[in-house]
Amino acid sequence: MNPLNIQTDVLVIGSGAAGMIAAKAAADEGASVVLADKSLVGRGGATILAQMTVAVALGEAEEDNPDIHFEDTMKGSRGMAQPDIVRAVVDRGPELITELAGYGVKWAKTDDGKYSQVVAPGHSRRRCVYVDILNTGGATSAALRKSIWKNKDIQRLKNIMITKLVIEDGEVTGALGFTMERFQPVTVAASAVILATGGLTEIYERNSASSNMTGDGFMLAAEAGAELRDIEMVQFFPIAHLHPPLVGIDPIMWDPFRYKLGGRLLNGNEEEFMDKYNSEVAGVYSAARDQTTFAIFKEVEAGRGTPHGGAYLDFRMVPEEKLKEAFGPVIDILIGQGIDLTKDMVEVAPMAHFTMGGIQVNEQMETTVPGLYACGELIYGMHGANRLSGNAITEALVTGRIAAEASVRAQRKSCTAEHLLPALAAELERLERFWYPREADRDETSMLSLKHELQQLMWEGAGPLRTEESLKQAAERLEKLQVRVEDTALARQEHFTLSLIEKLELFNMLKLSRAIVMGALARRETRGAHVRLDYDHAYETAVSTSFALDGLQDWSMKEIALPQQGQIDKGGR
Repeated sequence: MNPLNIQTDVLVIGSGAAGMIAAKAAADEGASVVLADKSLVGRGGATILAQMTVAVALGEAEEDNPDIHFEDTMKGSRGMAQPDIVRAVVDRGPELITELAGYGVKWAKTDDGKYSQVVAPGHSRRRCVYVDILNTGGATSAALRKSIWKNKDIQRLKNIMITKLVIEDGEVTGALGFTMERFQPVTVAASAVILATGGLTEIYERNSASSNMTGDGFMLAAEAGAELRDIEMVQFFPIAHLHPPLVGIDPIMWDPFRYKLGGRLLNGNEEEFMDKYNSEVAGVYSAARDQTTFAIFKEVEAGRGTPHGGAYLDFRMVPEEKLKEAFGPVIDILIGQGIDLTKDMVEVAPMAHFTMGGIQVNEQMETTVPGLYACGELIYGMHGANRLSGNAITEALVTGRIAAEASVRAQRKSCTAEHLLPALAAELERLERFWYPREADRDETSMLSLKHELQQLMWEGAGPLRTEESLKQAAERLEKLQVRVEDTALARQEHFTLSLIEKLELFNMLKLSRAIVMGALARRETRGAHVRLDYDHAYETAVSTSFALDGLQDWSMKEIALPQQGQIDKGGR
């Protein structure tokens, strides 16, 4: 089949909030834009699932400004956030909220017409805006989707898998891939490429991500020569729903209601326990996510967990009218599934939620490869070892816009799409060898079963609680699993089959898992979300792990001492 050849000024890969606002911002600057996604444009990624809040220092609920937001974020990062990245995000956050309101996002307002802002753990001010009820991410995505649909300078490519970035003379010149619907090869020549593919939490057995969060962007960047940092820093959301089973509701739904209502966390003996691990007052949600995750697991480890291995979340002390007001129509959905919050507690437990490490960028979202930019959850620098609630969508919106503005401002020349055809031929040969190491009448092994094996071993070996023994066992199992995946032959088909994508995604997940384990083994400390049960204190000087792929496409790693950030809570025990 003849390839689909496209030439554009800016190629944006990934269409969550970061990708969509990057595409719109680049088009607004006069660039031609291609917005590509391996699922439906504007329908995948993490933002559309986000229910909670967006942290911006508007100062409408109480005195606040970007300087205070900056200090809170730096403090919450356990000494590891990069000041230039944090400063860029907090300074421009307020303008993005106004911009989204112009696109139709109906932020919650108070009776006097001001933005309704709530305080979230780790923030010292009421600065988090939201859309009722549980619709912050959905409303943000819908508004951005509508705005790019109207823009004739944005070409949308759905169901396209980008497998390689083309590098010539050390610079990005475009990307290669194929369409899933027709299995048609694709070349996209671009003067700049913006990666916005989201995180890697699908690596873990318990996760809150959409299924396409398989770390593709990290691997595209690393294979192009970009540097990754602190990839072992994965945030585990502390109070994700565990039991009883819920259908059609996001497992992290409880967080905003605990903000509003002060739901109590109880152990299996129905005792308050957070004050043993943090100075959190009973019924007041103030402990950061890393501290709450650790506390729940330690209670379970001590034999004080709930029947399904978590903690209880209790709203029974809240008057019924307040419950109905806060939960709105969700209260009826819960009752329909057998949960009456006036009488019942629910079980919650941590799950993988956010990638805090990522691609090294500067304050213009430029990677270490000229012409390659990254934004959103892909980047390193905003969160360090602990992300504050509400900072994720802020980061996505601001860094997406900054990446777009910088990419257009660079005014790099692009080659023609036809110029990429030799690289495309080589990439198709590579994929042929990868998918079909030998002829097979049917897939020799289910990629889905191998993926489940990976997710389980990563949860057990490199999940919320880590030890040298668990990490070394994980490293050994990962090496063997990678060999099995590479050696598995798929059945040759005339048309596209899902197993082709699954093998590509699984290989990316395996490579990134090995980097996570490598970094976690080297980091002999407990800091923020990285908990080593065999090292209960943090280093005196914060250290960042740096990863690059060598000539054999294996990881090399070095440790970099970070500048001292003054008196900080390092998150040790």
